[in-house]
Amino acid sequence: MKQFSEKGLEWPAKYLYIRSFKYDSHLEVWVKSEKHEQYKLFKNYRVCALAGTLGPKRMKGDYQVPEGFYYINEFKPNSNYHLALGLNYPNLSDRVLSDSIEPGGDIYIHGSCVTTGCIPVTNPQIEELYILAAWAKSQGQDFIPVHVFPISFNNQRSNTYLAKYMKDFPEYAPMVEELRHAYYYFEKTKQLPVIMVDNLGSYVVDGEIPKDDKAEPKKKVIKERKVFNEELLPKLVDKLPVYPGGNEKFQVFIEKVSKEMSPYLLDGQHRAYIMLEFIVDQDGKPGYSRVIKGGNEDLNEKLEALFDKMPEWLPAVRLEKAVPVKLKQSIVVEKK
Repeated sequence: MKQFSEKGLEWPAKYLYIRSFKYDSHLEVWVKSEKHEQYKLFKNYRVCALAGTLGPKRMKGDYQVPEGFYYINEFKPNSNYHLALGLNYPNLSDRVLSDSIEPGGDIYIHGSCVTTGCIPVTNPQIEELYILAAWAKSQGQDFIPVHVFPISFNNQRSNTYLAKYMKDFPEYAPMVEELRHAYYYFEKTKQLPVIMVDNLGSYVVDGEIPKDDKAEPKKKVIKERKVFNEELLPKLVDKLPVYPGGNEKFQVFIEKVSKEMSPYLLDGQHRAYIMLEFIVDQDGKPGYSRVIKGGNEDLNEKLEALFDKMPEWLPAVRLEKAVPVKLKQSIVVEKK
């Protein structure tokens, strides 16, 4: 109630809408008080574990998180994962397109931060979600929508990853376009589109997006990522590169960076485990930094920039010759 008051929202919410983004690992909670009103964002939660890859769930045991348009069909207060809200997987589309004998099931939004195909959040977060969903259900919202997207389509980096993924799986593209359509329709109108399923099991999203907001990610100026020719990297080195002042000073740098990055954690994201790789070239100059796991868009960009600006290292040595080398570094960023 306090959080609703602070955000100018009317308590309790009569209508609840949840949308989750697999690759971006976060979940949004939208609310409103009257049917004709636009939805307003209540909170953004971090999805704290992920199973599978992009793409829909198609069979039992594939560890995939479903993608598509679902609703909450079960409240499970005695869940082994603290609390759980069940999704109606397999839905009509899944029953046509998934394995006819064992499509899988038991898909939940739940606590405990573990998953083999569900959408996990922290225990305090699932408590909030469970209460919100219970209130909406008790006030007459029989079908609480939960839309699961592969990516946040406004995120340029995520779009780049999705485009690469679809080159290997072109059959996935029609589904992505319908998901994209639904995403942008909501972005523009803050209302849900009508969603149907054709006789082939494909989603059909009804609702025209106004012409000034096409279903394309909003462009933003981003630096062109330089690519290091990894053929120049030796497989073995005699001496690894050394940070100025040695490993002790490097740990001081890591701790300083961790503290500086904490303001860039998302709302509800109290901790991020990040893996980053970078090159120290034959002259000892660091660069080509890239986050390969964890974080979020803003945090990762700031982190990569800081690593690119590190002072020059003592370069690696192979057969008495200075050589470039790729290093990986894990970083924990958390709110104090």
